[in-house]
Amino acid sequence: MSFIDEFQADLEALPNILQKKYALMRDLDKSLQEVVRQNEQRCEQEIEDIKRGVRAENIRFSDEALDEQKHGIRIADEKVALAIQTYDLVDSHIQQLDQYLKMSDEELRRERENAATASPVPSPNSTTKSGRSNESGRGGRKKTRLATAAAAAAAATEVAAAAAENPTGMELDLPVDPNEPTYCLCNQVSYGEMVACDNPNCKIEWFHFGCVGLKEQPRGKWYCPDCAALKNRRKGRSR
Repeated sequence: MSFIDEFQADLEALPNILQKKYALMRDLDKSLQEVVRQNEQRCEQEIEDIKRGVRAENIRFSDEALDEQKHGIRIADEKVALAIQTYDLVDSHIQQLDQYLKMSDEELRRERENAATASPVPSPNSTTKSGRSNESGRGGRKKTRLATAAAAAAAATEVAAAAAENPTGMELDLPVDPNEPTYCLCNQVSYGEMVACDNPNCKIEWFHFGCVGLKEQPRGKWYCPDCAALKNRRKGRSR
C-alpha cells in the first residue's frame, strides 16, 4: 500500500474518532456542570448556616464541599487532556499531508530531470516544434501537480469540517504548528466555520465566522470589512 493510500485510509477513520472524543468531552462537561451545581448549593447552604450561627464553632466549608471541588477539578483536567489529544490527532494528519505534498514535489522534480535527460537534441529546423512540445509537457505535469495538490487540500478540508464543531465551547491555548498558514483578522490558523471574501484581490481571503460577526454562511457575495469599506469608497468616488 502506498503512502497516499495509507493516508486516505487513516483520513476516512478520523471523523468517527473525533466524534467519539467529542462525545466523551460532552459527557465530561455534563458531569462537571452537575458537580459545580451541587457544590454551589452545598456552599450556599453552609454559608447560611454560618451566618445563623449554626456552625459558628467551625467557620470553614465541610469536607464534602471540598471533595466536590476537587472532583470538579479532576474532571476539568481530564477534559483539557482529551482536547489536547484530539488536537494532536488532527495535527498529525496535517503533518502527514505535508509529507505527502513534499514527496509529490520530489517525484515531480525527478520526472522533470529524467525528461530533460532523455529528450533528444533538437535540429535547427525543429527548434520551434520541440519548444512547443516541451512547453506542453511542462504544462501537463503542472496540471497534474495542481490536481494532486487540490485533491490533498480537499481531503484536509473534509477533516477540518468534521472537527469544526466544538461541543464543549472550550477555548484552549494549544500549541500550533509554526508551518501552518494563518488567516482572518485574528491571524490564527484555520478552525471551525470560515467564509471567503469575494474580492479576488483580498489580502486575507478567509475569515472565521465569529471574527466577522457571522453565525451562518452568507447568501450571495460577501466582502470582508476592509474590502467592503474599499468598495464603498470607490462607489462614492464614481458618483
